[in-house]
Amino acid sequence: MGLVGKVIKDKVHGVNQLGVYTYDDIFQIGCIGLCKAAATDRGGCFSTYAYRLIWNEICSALIYASRRSTTECAADPEVLLGCTLDAGVWDDYEGIDSILDKALKETSGVTAKGIRAIRLMADGYNSREIGEQMGASANNVTAWVSKARSYLKQRPELQGLDGEYGR
Repeated sequence: MGLVGKVIKDKVHGVNQLGVYTYDDIFQIGCIGLCKAAATDRGGCFSTYAYRLIWNEICSALIYASRRSTTECAADPEVLLGCTLDAGVWDDYEGIDSILDKALKETSGVTAKGIRAIRLMADGYNSREIGEQMGASANNVTAWVSKARSYLKQRPELQGLDGEYGR
């Protein structure tokens, strides 16, 4: 177990800045690498072999997390609209329902479906569940939401939100 700590100390810089992983997570991933080293050891200098496998396991996990975070699609309505809002801000913004109603009346097709999907996501449904309700695939729902998000970002009523709370 000391070898895992040594690998982390030697190789992982900025342990407190690993994004989704804490130090304990990285340590646990390193222990998995240590177990793999023990299971596949063929003699020779074990610590050198294990060091390499521990480091490879940690690297693989960090690369996977990095790729996942850059390719993931957000499902929160606040993020979909391009806003990062504190808790309760949607409740404080009294006109959001009327703005979405107005936008829904002014659009049709996939944009309207996307606005409906955003509302359902705000109620806690995921893309698969919304797709089942609307008779479409989860990928179609994601495309609709993307189209609606682009449309809503252009609306002057919501641009104030983006400026006040946006990234």
